Amino acid sequence: MNFKPVWFDSMGAKSSCILVKTDIDILIDPGAAIMHPGFPAPQEKKIEWYEKALEKINQLHVDVTVISHYHYDHFVREAEMYSNSILFAKNPNEFINDSQRKRAEAFYERIFEFFGVNLKDSLEKPLEKEYEDPLLNLESAGKDFGDYQKRREEILEKGRRWFEKRVEKWKNYKRIPEVKSNHFELKFAEGRNLKIGKTRLRFTEPLFHGIEYSRVGWVFSTVIEYRGMKLIHTSDLNGPIIEDYAEWIVEENPEILVLDGPMTYMLGYTLNLINFRRTIENALRILKETDTELIIYDHHLPREPKFKERTKEVWDEAKRKGKNLLTAAEYLGEIPAVLRVEDWQS
Repeated sequence: MNFKPVWFDSMGAKSSCILVKTDIDILIDPGAAIMHPGFPAPQEKKIEWYEKALEKINQLHVDVTVISHYHYDHFVREAEMYSNSILFAKNPNEFINDSQRKRAEAFYERIFEFFGVNLKDSLEKPLEKEYEDPLLNLESAGKDFGDYQKRREEILEKGRRWFEKRVEKWKNYKRIPEVKSNHFELKFAEGRNLKIGKTRLRFTEPLFHGIEYSRVGWVFSTVIEYRGMKLIHTSDLNGPIIEDYAEWIVEENPEILVLDGPMTYMLGYTLNLINFRRTIENALRILKETDTELIIYDHHLPREPKFKERTKEVWDEAKRKGKNLLTAAEYLGEIPAVLRVEDWQS
């Protein structure tokens, strides 16, 4: 198994794109977005990195492409990118919020047209289906957070009501179908377990994008197995925040783990200290309880200069355990862009 980061946040543009070569070529989350206004680099430099990321991504032609969700830092909209490839993508019909559904509709209208299929004519009738509250499957839902517990219960109750409203929308969506043509195949990935050649691909069921009932929506994680090697790409679990997701990673015990980190640049805003602490404890557990040889600890994390200081316990534990914990830039022998502030200010 040959693993290569294509582009990540530590390289200057928001992305978590990787290329995995087995007996097939697999590209996961081929997208990029410009860094936020607070990122300490000139705007022209941010645009340069963004354009370079897209250039690197768009020049790749692979057997399998994976899109874990419909945020622009995880997929490109150019249809040519997906020609002669099987696309395993997030189901746009369920476990999705409004903004990602709209992006998915626009994306598939363009994709279908390029491959000679009319999306509007292909839409299927809404599906009558019952959806179980996803919190019921999380053991960590019963965890006691002490002084924060009352507030947590209030937040979870609001989340349940939001989820119920989402379900009603899913039941009324005209459904975007899977398709297969001469030069393109689309399959919705969640829950699939299959083999292509000698490579095993597994995709999780929908997972929360960060905290429980995250309004940002859902993602899935990808597992690739080939000749005794296992790689996991977590997508946007944000740390992970949720303990059950850390438990799943520990049980899988991959040789290579591509783990997105907490949004330390949003501490005190969209990330409170309680949930930030959860990400640290979960990352420490992964380091202590797995035999993972390489961890790319990157997406979301290196967006502000103090990201290593704020996650110091994790880096220190990796050093004690002799684990290769690196940003993608460091894996490629470079200094993370956000730590090169003086270069951009001079």
